[in-house]
Amino acid sequence: MDRAALADFLRRRREALQPEDVGLAPGPRRRAPGLKREEVASLAAMSTDYYTRLEQQRGPQPSEQMLASLARALRLTGGERDYLFQVAGRNAPTAVPAGTHVAPALLRVLDRLDDTPALILSNLGETLVQNRMAAALFGDRSGHTGLARSEIYRWFTDPTERLRYPEDDRDRQSRALVATLRAAYGSMGPQSRAGEFVRALRKASPEFVELWERHEVGRRFADHKTLVHPELGPIELDCQALFTEDQSQALLVLTAPPRSEGYEKLQLLRVLGHERFPSDLLPG
Repeated sequence: MDRAALADFLRRRREALQPEDVGLAPGPRRRAPGLKREEVASLAAMSTDYYTRLEQQRGPQPSEQMLASLARALRLTGGERDYLFQVAGRNAPTAVPAGTHVAPALLRVLDRLDDTPALILSNLGETLVQNRMAAALFGDRSGHTGLARSEIYRWFTDPTERLRYPEDDRDRQSRALVATLRAAYGSMGPQSRAGEFVRALRKASPEFVELWERHEVGRRFADHKTLVHPELGPIELDCQALFTEDQSQALLVLTAPPRSEGYEKLQLLRVLGHERFPSDLLPG
């Protein structure tokens, strides 16, 4: 581990970023360039003290998970991420598996979306990052681990995952998720993480087996969908997807036409994470 190189790289990358680059409000005039240490620490989900010690060449060797969080917080490119791993004394990933490193270009778009639900998914259905509105709509997905990080796996193994969709739309969603996994399986191969998902789901779900044998392939996101929120009820939304060039990640943005019922419910959703509504004030 090259402590001096690591500290200098972290400091320079931090100073090269502005608050608006990572979705933060500019705030008052700053005396020092770039982000504050506490801002980087918050973005990387670590303590300010831990991050400060890294910049001061006195911190412990970061884990691979911690380095991946720093790479995302600092909006590093693939090459910069590899360098970060190397100076920290860790082996840089030879290839970026889905869910390891969020595409900086998609993150820059997500950072500017704070008034509508938006999230970035891997090609295995893992939520890599979601904004506050998406967490309010879908629930906070950051606590899932292992195979359960994937919405595809949860859909076929956890009945509560389907409650966010109307009953008459669940068959379509099942087919769409299997087609998405089939596309990932085709590009990644049977010995990849996609293959691991397929083997696990074939054991866990007869429904998955039946759909898998249809050999439907594609990244499917309905242009218009209805999601069921536990307090606001059905919300009709338009869904747009922006993919990375290699199709390994997708940014999903959900919106509703102005003055529509869906739009009004999104406005309520903006404060739902901080306040609980009396039942007589909820729509429907």
